[in-house]
Amino acid sequence: MINGKVAIITGASSGIGEATAMTLAKAGVKVAIGARRVDRLEELSKKIIAEGGEVHFQKLDVTKREECDNFAKAVLDKWGSIDILVNNAGLMPLSFFKNLKVDEWDRMVDVNIKGVLYCTGSVISHMKEKKSGHIVNLSSVAGRVVFPAGSVYCATKFAVAAFTEGLRQEFSVRSNIRVTSIEPGIVATELTDTITDESLQQFVENGKKMETLQAQDIANAILYAVDSPPHVNVNEVLIRPTTQEK
Repeated sequence: MINGKVAIITGASSGIGEATAMTLAKAGVKVAIGARRVDRLEELSKKIIAEGGEVHFQKLDVTKREECDNFAKAVLDKWGSIDILVNNAGLMPLSFFKNLKVDEWDRMVDVNIKGVLYCTGSVISHMKEKKSGHIVNLSSVAGRVVFPAGSVYCATKFAVAAFTEGLRQEFSVRSNIRVTSIEPGIVATELTDTITDESLQQFVENGKKMETLQAQDIANAILYAVDSPPHVNVNEVLIRPTTQEK
């Protein structure tokens, strides 16, 4: 059903983005992968090509609107269509608010919220014009459950969840654009590497002891959503490790 379609995947240099790119490519999707680490994108591109897939890679900083627009334009110039957007790029530098890590707050807002807005804005006119498309936003369990040291991160993921539902109401019925919020629990990725608050060291270590989700588990959920029949709009997928309580 998705064979031959074109997907843009942000934050594709590792983790969920990388796994999603490989998974969609194996399903016959032409994948356009973007991230700041171009060397990682180049390695991933080689893997996709080696398995018979089609790929376009390009440096992408989702906090820069012009780069988002240029990325979408390059994909349209190459393949003439954008059918799927996976807004995966995100940061999670958890910290207690009292520690006033303002630079980290700003970065989370810029990547987790504004990056999603910019990338969606770069494709929405095209999808509206052709009256089809699928936007997948990576929210989180943290977009439902607030926890200490996660107040700013949770706020960004609540925002993504709200934005996703707003997109569904505006575009699904009127423009045939499906919208999905993917909400992972703890996943074994580089996401915790950005945590600088030393008081959270035990939290990070406890997460590593758990049998966490793998990036491939989330990629499988994304594949399920985008490969569902046209009359099916998978709005939300909340996926936790079996051993995660909250």
